[in-house]
Amino acid sequence: MKILNIKSLAIATMMLVGMTSCEDFLNRPTDDNYTIDGFYQTDEQCFQAVNPIYNSPWYDFQRGFVKIGDVLAGNIYYGTDNGYQAFVLKSSDDDLRNASASLWSVNAYCNTLIENLELKSGPKVSTATLNTVKGEALTWKAMTYFYLVRIWGAVPIIHNNSKLISDNQSNSIYKNKIEDVYTYIVKTLEQAIDLLPAENQPGRIDKYAAMGLLSKVYLTKSGYGQSGTRNQADLDKAAFYSNEVIQKSGRHLMPNYADIFRLANNISDESLIAWRWTVGTQWTSQNTLQSDLGLNGFSEFADTWGTWVGVTIDLHNVFGENAVSKTRLYNDDRRQATMMMYGDHYDYFYTDKGGFTYNWVNGDITYGSPTGSNCVKHIVGNNADHIAGSGKGMARMATALATHILRLADVYLIYAEAKLGNSASTSDAGALAAFNAVRSRSIKNVTPKASLTFDDIFNERRKELSCEGDNWFDLVRLSYYNAEGAKDRIAAQERGFWNNIDGYFKGEAQASDVTLGSWKVVRSNIQFTVPFPDTDLAANPRLSEEPVSFDFSSIGY
Repeated sequence: MKILNIKSLAIATMMLVGMTSCEDFLNRPTDDNYTIDGFYQTDEQCFQAVNPIYNSPWYDFQRGFVKIGDVLAGNIYYGTDNGYQAFVLKSSDDDLRNASASLWSVNAYCNTLIENLELKSGPKVSTATLNTVKGEALTWKAMTYFYLVRIWGAVPIIHNNSKLISDNQSNSIYKNKIEDVYTYIVKTLEQAIDLLPAENQPGRIDKYAAMGLLSKVYLTKSGYGQSGTRNQADLDKAAFYSNEVIQKSGRHLMPNYADIFRLANNISDESLIAWRWTVGTQWTSQNTLQSDLGLNGFSEFADTWGTWVGVTIDLHNVFGENAVSKTRLYNDDRRQATMMMYGDHYDYFYTDKGGFTYNWVNGDITYGSPTGSNCVKHIVGNNADHIAGSGKGMARMATALATHILRLADVYLIYAEAKLGNSASTSDAGALAAFNAVRSRSIKNVTPKASLTFDDIFNERRKELSCEGDNWFDLVRLSYYNAEGAKDRIAAQERGFWNNIDGYFKGEAQASDVTLGSWKVVRSNIQFTVPFPDTDLAANPRLSEEPVSFDFSSIGY
């Protein structure tokens, strides 16, 4: 973490409220000679102050979010020599540096906002607004630490930036034990749940969004420090909070899976917590993932270079598809909504041209994925598609497509896994209802499951959430109590490529010329944490030392 930058991040937080945005949902105040002491005087200003946390400080995490969440997981191919794909990450990796800096920026933003709400808010600000805004910031803070602990393991708990700076401890704080980090996340979310309304403004975090996140935290921490089985009390809490969301939130799964990821549905029942991106004057408020993942030439802005970033052969196999074949099964809607394969037609891309067909011969589009497929999620299409979905145009490396980081379907599957718990199988009615609801949405006329195993749920999660930056953390969760089992799953994955597939689909080679360049992870390389960036280690050498217990008596909300 860039602890040296905490002071500047705190200052940046206070300054950020003066930046502008063109999106109504995330309006920020205009630049008009205010001072921080004169801000936080109205309900509107307080909401404007929290709005940036929905996008800007997360900006530099986007690329790391994909590489950690899906390249490590074996969903996205970045080349066999890529550090994430091969589990040979170096502390000098730029995306790792940016991911760390971004996450600590979010924490600094949240801490500063909470402090300003307490110290600067005026008498005209309603208690309801103060509670809501603080609850949103606390939830984002908890999400930040949830990423930090699952990526790096033991990390410092920075509860108050101002105190850290005033005590001159920015460069000398110790990591805290993993179990303490999880306790801190739980306490933070419990406070958020107490403060948040059951129903917030559309797109904003509410009580049930925080409950959904807490259910995922409990499911994850249930295995930490265990061997073979998970802590039943944590599993029970995961089941309780996920069921609260399912039964009481009033939210429902979207009928059509692909619609979740369309710009017009940025705000929906399905989306509990998301990065809410905008395209406007603030550079760091936009989604850039189309540039990394979209085919070369996919947009008019010469800003897509994801031709060689394919969806892995292993994920093809999970869906029962063969990229070399020119025929598709189309028996699971999630496959086409996740990855493009030969012959796939998308009526929601290139809508002004009658749709888009992935066929290797399509105008100026450059094909060449060595795995025979490309990403669909995080992709908007061309500028006409962006206008159709949002009413506004996109720009170079800039779309307004929301990045969903906690979905309702995830909570359904959390409930099913929590109810299964340590059993070999379950026929619990609620677990079956949740699981089958997710599965039947995408697989039409499928026979409902009458019982569930861990593999049933784990594999369903991979299909449902693939290429959403989440599957790696399922493996981390498994590694907490069954590290060898998690390694077995990774070592068995086919992370290779197809030789001559480009020539085959262009009619320059025969099917017999297409051969598998099999490539699998060296088992001894598999680790479930990544190294601290070298920049963080240089700023704070104590990150190399053993973690210490956190003093919870020293904090309060």
